[in-house]
Amino acid sequence: MRNFKVILQYEGTRYQGWQKQESTENTIQGKLEALLSKMAGSKVEVQGSGRTDAGVHAAGQVANFHLDTEKTPAQIMEYMNFYLPEDIAVVAIEEADERFHSRLNAKGKTYCYRVLNTAVPHVFDRRYVHVVEEKLDIEAMRKAAAFLTGTHDFKAFTSNKRSKKSTVRTIDNIKIERIESTFYGIKGSNDEIRFTFSGNGFLYHMVRIMMGTLLEVGMHKIKPEELADILELGLRENAGELVPAKGLTLMEVRYS
Repeated sequence: MRNFKVILQYEGTRYQGWQKQESTENTIQGKLEALLSKMAGSKVEVQGSGRTDAGVHAAGQVANFHLDTEKTPAQIMEYMNFYLPEDIAVVAIEEADERFHSRLNAKGKTYCYRVLNTAVPHVFDRRYVHVVEEKLDIEAMRKAAAFLTGTHDFKAFTSNKRSKKSTVRTIDNIKIERIESTFYGIKGSNDEIRFTFSGNGFLYHMVRIMMGTLLEVGMHKIKPEELADILELGLRENAGELVPAKGLTLMEVRYS
């Protein structure tokens, strides 16, 4: 059996997340497994680097699967892109070591969350951004983000209360920048704020809860220094709201 590593892009708007489910066929993993199983003539299991939630997008999701095939990686990629729906694409494929596992071997990930800080609609970005009309204080959010970087127990920043696994993670960097929007070369406003999170791993809903917390700081509902207490106490109710999934994109998965 040969092991193939693929890099995927998808728009998560109409899918129920990455992970296959018995109640629906409308998941990214489900679509991939159905297609590859048809190609191979036998059941194929696809392992992803992580489970993106319903509505979350990916620019660099990594997955792997084992196939008994004589097809080249290029032929498999061509087959997949021909039959996949237009909102899922394989952008790279290669044969990997037989022991490679996209989730277990991952060393880090980068996510981007896009916020439109305006009341003016951006028609062409509406599926990929979260709109916040109230003016946001970027410097206050940057100060708060500094408390989140480093190695901490992020128990307050996950929706999964039942898990017995460690909630300690390391955030290497949180970058917050204002972006000038353009459309076909026409300069627009600088209403977009992008939040980029890089770390060794993220808990269930962790990025979206950190985002909700940073936005409350930006609206002066939480002081930046309060982030230290939120981390120390580890209570979910002290952190911010869970922001919508559509603003979040998995950008990159890193390996050794």
